Amino acid sequence: MAEAKEQGAWEAVIGLETHVQLGTASKIFTAASTSFGDDPNTHIDPVVCGLPGTLPVLNQKVLEYAVKASLALNLQVAEHSKFDRKQYFYPDLPKNYQISQYDQPIAEDGWIEVEVAEKGKETYLKKVGIERLHMEEDAGKLVHAGSDRLAGSTHSLVDYNRAGVALAEIVSKPDLRTGREAAEYASEIRRIMRYLGVSDGNMQEGSLRCDVNISVRRGPDAPFGVKVEIKNMNSFSAIQKAIDFEIARQIKAYEAGEPVVQETRLWDEAKQLTKSMRSKEGASDYRYFPDPDLGPIEVSRAQRESWRAELPELPAAKRHRYAESLGLSIYDARVLTDERSMAEYFEAAVAAGGDPKAVANWVTGDIAAHVNANRLSIAELPLKPEQLAEMVQLIEAGTISGKIAKDLLPELLETGGSVAAIVESRGLGMISDPAAIAAIVAELLAAHPEEVEAFRGGKTKLQGFFVGQLMKRTGGRADPKLANRILSEQLKG
Repeated sequence: MAEAKEQGAWEAVIGLETHVQLGTASKIFTAASTSFGDDPNTHIDPVVCGLPGTLPVLNQKVLEYAVKASLALNLQVAEHSKFDRKQYFYPDLPKNYQISQYDQPIAEDGWIEVEVAEKGKETYLKKVGIERLHMEEDAGKLVHAGSDRLAGSTHSLVDYNRAGVALAEIVSKPDLRTGREAAEYASEIRRIMRYLGVSDGNMQEGSLRCDVNISVRRGPDAPFGVKVEIKNMNSFSAIQKAIDFEIARQIKAYEAGEPVVQETRLWDEAKQLTKSMRSKEGASDYRYFPDPDLGPIEVSRAQRESWRAELPELPAAKRHRYAESLGLSIYDARVLTDERSMAEYFEAAVAAGGDPKAVANWVTGDIAAHVNANRLSIAELPLKPEQLAEMVQLIEAGTISGKIAKDLLPELLETGGSVAAIVESRGLGMISDPAAIAAIVAELLAAHPEEVEAFRGGKTKLQGFFVGQLMKRTGGRADPKLANRILSEQLKG
């Protein structure tokens, strides 16, 4: 698969800062709960609020999750790192500083492989560099009242339940060139975090949020242009649309001789455009310094390798294995590996003896449609992987037809059960006796003499009519290949 090339003289340079809420039961520096959706300001304590005399203590599970995420992103985990205070003043920051990591993060210099697929274009693979991953605490949340946004609101309320929730901030290198690449990169980050079990990645709940940094330049050898940040993107669609809009906006400004200023902008979903929020702060504006209440972080080589051994097979590795070892299409491999639970269901069915391609067709087709329509997890299905494998084997053995299987599937998805037992108890086995099928075909031809005459007169498409009648009479149980052969022989006389 060839990598796509940027068209025209202008080239976009894009990097993402992805904030992943780590799925720990308690916050990063305190035992306060991280439960989502509860009443405002019910998951706070003196440490969260930064009251005098309180001391933060690092949650061990946060460190484990951060290291595992770093290893999955091919980052180099530091044996020694530290926490810093990032000073800024905003109503949702109860301490008036955020505990983060500045010059000594937990991990640096990694990469992931991204599969970029877009309708009407060739799919290609892209290696995207990752600058760093660091741990930090989340801020609270402002709720603006009197309007649906800050502008025009009469007052604001602050909820500190989110304050102190553990974040892993993942900073990409400026390797992305299109909105589609950026959206696919963010999607792969979420997919990896879910595979690891370190985050649920629910963007609608703010568990994964992206800030986009974007500039344009005249060709790949030109110096970088002025960087603009778009804050708090919470859907892959919004990421792509905001970047595409911003690329066009910046190019238009440069070509008109207008300046592009370094600033923070917001994506307006209703108007489908970005708009200025504030001038962009630099690192000096935050006045970082080491947090005096938290000691250095040490990750021994033995601990790092112990956590590495617990990593699952990751999505990119699964995609390669499905395509190369199981012979699946790139599309099937991509769909099957999107969620770890679906991949595990597929693999269990194959391990039980189901043909990989046939299993993939059922899982990505009817089963996925049922799961999505009913908002289920595939792991909750009454139809177990072993039962799906049994159904596939019955079709391959010629015991039942694909049509019979499709007719049975809705019931199996609701109740599960042995497919072979259901087929035997209801007499649904495929009719494969040539004499029996020949007798039914003879009856059909005798019952439709005008259609037979028309067929023999050149209207050969009528064979489809007879196939339909045959399947109707046999309840879909006639062996399709055998039935078509016998039907063709008798129709030709």
